[in-house]
Amino acid sequence: MTSAFDAVNKQAVASAFSRAANSYDAAAVLQREVGERLLGMGWQHPGQSVLDAGCGTGYFSRRWREQGKQVTALDLAPGMLAFARQQQAAEHYLLGDIEHIPLPTASVDICFSSLVVQWCGSLPGALAELYRVTRPGGLVLFSTLAQDSLHELGNAWQQVDGERHVNAFLPPEQIAQACQPYRHHLEAVWQTLSYPDVIALMRSLKGIGATHLHQGRGAGLLSRQRLAALQAAYPCRNGQFPLSYHLAYGVIYRD
Repeated sequence: MTSAFDAVNKQAVASAFSRAANSYDAAAVLQREVGERLLGMGWQHPGQSVLDAGCGTGYFSRRWREQGKQVTALDLAPGMLAFARQQQAAEHYLLGDIEHIPLPTASVDICFSSLVVQWCGSLPGALAELYRVTRPGGLVLFSTLAQDSLHELGNAWQQVDGERHVNAFLPPEQIAQACQPYRHHLEAVWQTLSYPDVIALMRSLKGIGATHLHQGRGAGLLSRQRLAALQAAYPCRNGQFPLSYHLAYGVIYRD
């Protein structure tokens, strides 16, 4: 199966998220809500050891520790991992890539990865690695963005300069296909956030490091004219500017 983004520049992704480390938690409203929902799908599992794969600032590493779990925090971005360590978010810290996890096979009870695997080159490869490091009887919990996420922003940019400036996320069918080899449960939901203006909306994306594009450059520096053009092209409802996320939540049972 080919991914929608086979040539992900991992170094650029790591740099974008490292730069966002200090602003991330303040901007990450959606990440918080999605992570809490995902955590709720697995927190009653009796297993003790958790891998927070793509831990970011360590917010959910801390949440798992509050549930009495032993947590290893893994991230590709050195800046994020350093921030998580400063917060004493986990017992162990690993600099590494979800597609090549530096852990032995069957070494943790629960793998938790919230809104991270969309940055991987291959979703099947990422899920295979998460499955590999999970012990039999354990769980892999993941959430990701699906096709048409951020469509309002993509459509508005298209009107401004003919380019979408938004990442292409996998269609739900491909996400389901990646889960097919395993016993699993998958659900998809839409969630829309609203902002008072387009600059606040763009700041929220920049604050979570999500302005990095898989292919080539982003929208570039936003001049006042470009921002005004984007705002004029953007759909506005009752004075609010909506941004929609198509979310997929997966639970994979390690047999």
